[in-house]
Amino acid sequence: MDKIPLTRGGYTKLEAELKRLKSEERPAIIRAIAEAREHGDLSENAEYHSAREKQSFIEGRIKELEGIIGRAEVIDTARLSGPIKFGAKVTLIDEDTEAEHRYQIVGEPEANIEAGRLNVRSPLARALIGKEEGDSVEVRTPGGQRSYEVVEIVYE
Repeated sequence: MDKIPLTRGGYTKLEAELKRLKSEERPAIIRAIAEAREHGDLSENAEYHSAREKQSFIEGRIKELEGIIGRAEVIDTARLSGPIKFGAKVTLIDEDTEAEHRYQIVGEPEANIEAGRLNVRSPLARALIGKEEGDSVEVRTPGGQRSYEVVEIVYE
C-alpha cells in the first residue's frame, strides 16, 4: 500500500480524533443503544435506529483513521528548505486580481482549502511543486486559467 504523506500537525490531529472516537464517542453510543433497547419494540424505535446509524458512522471513521495512521509517513517540514515541496507554506499573488493567497501543501487527509491547507494532489499544488520565489505559475482551475506569482516560501 502507498504511504500517505502527513505533516506532524496533521498526524497529531488525526490521532487525537481517533482517540476521542474510541474513548468518548464509541462508549457514549453504546450506552445510547442500550438505553433505546430498554424502550421496547426495536422495529418502531427511532432512537434505536438513529443510534445504530451513528454507531455505524463512528466505526467507519475509526477504521478510516486507523488505515490512514497505519500508512502515514510523517514529514518534518521544519527540516526542509528550497523550492516548493510537500509541507511548504506558500504566499501567492493572483496576477490578474492582485489578491494575496496563503496555502500550505499537505496530504489529502488534512487538506482543507478554507483553512489554507492545499491537497498535494490538487492542480494548484502540482503546479507549485518545484517552483521558487519570484516564479510565475499557470494553473487551469474550474473557474478558468489562473496565473500566480510565488512571493514567499516558508517551512516550519
